[in-house]
Amino acid sequence: MSPTFAVAFGGGGARGLAHIHVVEALDELGIRPVAISGSSIGAIMGAGMAAGMTGRDIHHYAGSILGRRAEVASRIWQTRPGSFAEALQGGIRVSQFNIERILKAFLPDAIPDHFEDLKIPLKVTATDFYGHKLAVFEKGDLISALGASAAIPAVFKPVRRDGVLLIDGGIYNPVPFDLLSGLADIVIAIDVVGAPEENARQRPNSIDLMFGATQLLMQSIIAGKLEHTQPDILLRPPVSRFRVLDFMKVEAVLSDTVGIKDELKQAIEKAVASREARGGG
Repeated sequence: MSPTFAVAFGGGGARGLAHIHVVEALDELGIRPVAISGSSIGAIMGAGMAAGMTGRDIHHYAGSILGRRAEVASRIWQTRPGSFAEALQGGIRVSQFNIERILKAFLPDAIPDHFEDLKIPLKVTATDFYGHKLAVFEKGDLISALGASAAIPAVFKPVRRDGVLLIDGGIYNPVPFDLLSGLADIVIAIDVVGAPEENARQRPNSIDLMFGATQLLMQSIIAGKLEHTQPDILLRPPVSRFRVLDFMKVEAVLSDTVGIKDELKQAIEKAVASREARGGG
């Protein structure tokens, strides 16, 4: 009997475009996960796969939108506040876009409004800001859960759901492979957090330092988790040279990380062989 698989897609902003190769590799191997978890961009990519989109579908859609500056500008324009009063609601805030509105403008029609309409069970992480804890969503409204998971502080407004103020899921659980424990024979985790890289041509500005510090924090969290539990497969595509909001560099991200496809296939082959050797196949 063939082993079952579950996949945890990690957060990392535009670096998470590398997840497209993971979905493509699984498609090529004929593997359909029995469960998916995701944080931030990983939750969005996971939702696409859980909705039944193929890696090729996601690749084509991302390229057709993010690869065209005019298309991106048009969709962002759609997310503007409906009125001046709405724009001032809660006070004037710099660089805090409405993430739910942006998702509705950019997400493909294939992604449904509710978890219950997905074809594969999905767990989405967010951070309960005032509750000081991880929040995990797997039923009800999908868009608000994805929005909360991707609500990067200082870039997007927090999302309020069921009276709880929520921000980026990567703050507490950047690669939520632990949420898949016991749900499949083989758990795959993809870490796209990356780490700050030195640039000899320029010193980091305050934004670079803020996002870089967040990367270090997330890597510390991941390292701590790995001391207690580990997925069967953990891969880290080379994404560190990209910034969290480099979405329009979609082709460069995909070009730099295409090797993850063969790496994943080899890791799966090894994991399956190891399991069979233990008598689990």
